[in-house]
Amino acid sequence: MELTEIFGSNVFNDKVMKQRLPKEVYKALKKTIEQGTPLRPDVADVVANAMKDWAIEKGATHYTHWFQPLTGITAEKHDSFISPAPDGSIIMEFSGKQLVQGEPDASSFPSGGLRVTFEARGYTAWDCTSPAFLKEDESGNVTLTIPTAFYSYRGEALDKKTPLLRSMKALSKQALRVLKALGNTTSTQVTATVGPEQEYFLVDKKFYMERLDLLLAGRTIFGAPAPKGQELEDQYFGAIKDRVSDYMHDLDIELWKMGITSKTKHNEVAPAQYEMAPIFDTTNIATDHNQLVMETMQKVAFRNDLVCLLHEKPYAGINGSGKHNNWSLSTNDGANLLEPGSTPSENVQFLLFLSAMIKAVDTHADILRATCATAGNDHRLGANEAPPAIISIFMGEELTEILEKISKGEKISSKDEQFVSVGVDTLPIIPRDNTDRNRTSPFAFTGNKFEFRMVGSAQSIAGSNVTLNTIAAEALEAIAARLEKAKDKNAEAAAIIKDTYKKHHRVIFNGNNYSDEWVKEADKRGLPNVGNTVDALKAFTTEKAYKLFEKYDVLSRKELHSRFDIYVEHYAKQINIEALVAIDMTRKQFLPSVLEYATFLADSIDDLESVEVPAAAPRDMLKKLSAALTSAYKNLAKLETAVKKAQQIDDTVKKAESYRDNVFTVMQALRADVDSLEMMIPRDMWPVPTYSDLLFKL
Repeated sequence: MELTEIFGSNVFNDKVMKQRLPKEVYKALKKTIEQGTPLRPDVADVVANAMKDWAIEKGATHYTHWFQPLTGITAEKHDSFISPAPDGSIIMEFSGKQLVQGEPDASSFPSGGLRVTFEARGYTAWDCTSPAFLKEDESGNVTLTIPTAFYSYRGEALDKKTPLLRSMKALSKQALRVLKALGNTTSTQVTATVGPEQEYFLVDKKFYMERLDLLLAGRTIFGAPAPKGQELEDQYFGAIKDRVSDYMHDLDIELWKMGITSKTKHNEVAPAQYEMAPIFDTTNIATDHNQLVMETMQKVAFRNDLVCLLHEKPYAGINGSGKHNNWSLSTNDGANLLEPGSTPSENVQFLLFLSAMIKAVDTHADILRATCATAGNDHRLGANEAPPAIISIFMGEELTEILEKISKGEKISSKDEQFVSVGVDTLPIIPRDNTDRNRTSPFAFTGNKFEFRMVGSAQSIAGSNVTLNTIAAEALEAIAARLEKAKDKNAEAAAIIKDTYKKHHRVIFNGNNYSDEWVKEADKRGLPNVGNTVDALKAFTTEKAYKLFEKYDVLSRKELHSRFDIYVEHYAKQINIEALVAIDMTRKQFLPSVLEYATFLADSIDDLESVEVPAAAPRDMLKKLSAALTSAYKNLAKLETAVKKAQQIDDTVKKAESYRDNVFTVMQALRADVDSLEMMIPRDMWPVPTYSDLLFKL
C-alpha cells in the first residue's frame, strides 16, 4: 500500500464520517465536536451503527472504551459486538448508548480518596473530539477503540483526560476575550496545540530478560560504566543501524495506521537512545496519541526481539530521556498566537500573549514543576542532559531586548529581516529566527512555540498541559479585564506588557541553565528550586493551587488533593519495588558470584604458594574483593532494615519521605559497592548482562 493509503486507515476520521454518515447526522456530530453542543441520542445511534459497520469490515470483533486513569497509562475493557438472536444465532449490535457511555469496574484504579474501594462504579464517556480508531495486535485481532473520559458516580474526574478537556475550555474562553478586546471578531475558538517529542532506549530482549531490575523497575539499579559512553558524541544524529531502522519502520507503519503523524526519527545522544517526533495537534488528541506512541513503541519493539525502555534514567552515567512538550496557541481560523511575525516589536497581539505566558510561568512555577515530579524524573532533572529543577524562561536576545525597552518606555526600532551566511558560495543564505534554541532551558521560546523540556519520557503529557492551559487562562483573563475597560486599547496593551515584564522578568534567563552560577543567581531572584518529587508535589496542596484550578472548574479541591495523594503514594511504591529488586539481585545473584570468585582466588593463592610461586597479586585482589564484599553485605542489611521501617509508616507523605531519605540513600551506597565488585569479577562470572552488553550489542 502507498503511504497515503496507510495513513489514517484505522481511524474513524472526518473523511470516513463524511462517507458513512447521513449528511444531517454528519453536520450534527461536527457541531458537537467543534462547538460543544450536546450529542442527541438519535445522532449517537446512527454514528454508532456506522462506526460498527466500518470496524467489522476491517476485522473488528470487539470494541473498548479506552481511557487514561491516574496510573499514568491507559486502560481498556473489551466487549464483543455480538448479541443473541431469537433463533439461537447472533447479531452484531452497537448502540448509541454503548458508544457514548460505558461502566468499567473502578475499584482497583487509584482515586486518592475520591471514593472508597467498595464503591466500584466508574463511568466512561465518549470524547468525540478525539477520533475512534482500530487497534491491531500481532495476531491480527482488531478492536474498535473509543477515546473516553473516566469519572466517578458523583462526577469527580478519575482520569487525566477530563481535567485536560476542562482546561482547554477555560483557555479558549479567556484567549477569545483578549482577541475580541483587540478587535478580532472572526475567531471563535482558541486551542493549545502540542507536539511532544518522545525519547526512548532500545535494548536486546535477551539481555533485558536476564536483568530483574530492567524487568521490574524499568531501569538498571546496578551497573558499572562501560569503557565507552557518549563522550565521543558519535551517536547523536548518527547513521541508524539496520536493526533499529527496521524497528523504526515497523513503528511508523503502526502509528500511521492510527493517524499519528510520526514525522521525525533519529539517534539521540546516549548509546542505544532514540527520538520520535510528531506533527502538532490539539492538546487532547496529542495526549491520546502520545499514550499510543509509548504503548506502540513497546509492542513493536517486542515483536522485533527488542525492548523499548521509557524510563527517564535507565542507565547511570549517560543521558536520560525526556519528553519535550512543544506548546503553542492557535485559533480556529488558522492564526498562531505565538507567531512573532517579521516585526515582533510591532505585533501587539503576540507581545500580549507572550507576556501572559511570562506572568503565568513565574506565578505558578511551583505547580508547573510538580507536574514533572516522578521517581524516574528525579534521576534526570538537574543532570547534565536535562534542565534543572528551577523553572525559567528562555526568550532570546531580540525578544528580551524588545520587552526591556517597552518596560523602560524607550523607542523600539524595527529590525529588517536578518539572514545567516555560512561563507560558502554554494550554500544558500537563510533567514535567521528571532531566537536561538537553548536546550538547557526548561521552558524555552523557540520560534513560535514554547518548549517545556522537563516532562519525563514515561509520563503522560496530560498533567503538564492541564497546568499550562490553566495558568495561561488566568493570565489572559487579567489581560482581558484590563483591555475591556480601556478606552485606548493600544496604550493599555503597552502598559500591560510593561507592567508584566517589570513584575515577572526575574523568570527570564537566556544563559546556561546547567551552570552552578545560575543556581546561585536563581536563588537571589527568589525562584523556587525543588529537587525531589515528594517536596515538589506539595505544590498541588497549596491554597494558591486550589484557588487556581477551582476558579476555572478544571479540578476541585478534592480532585486536586486526590492527585497529590496518588502521586506521593506511587513514588513510595516505586522506590519500594526498586529496593526489593536490589535486595533480591544482591542476595541471589551478586553475592553468590562474588563468593565463587573469592573462593577461586583463595584456591589460586594456595596452589601458587604450594609450589613456592609469589601470590602477592591474587592476595591483593582478594583483599580488595573482600573489603567491597563486606561493605556490600553491610549495606544490604541496612537496606533491608530501611525498607521494613518505611513499610510500617502509615502516613503517606512521611512514608514517601522515608523512602526518599533512607531507603534510596542506602540503595545508592549498595549500588556503589556492587558496581565496584563488578569491576573486579571476570565477565563470564558476572551474573547479569553488563552496560557494554546493554548499550552496544544492538
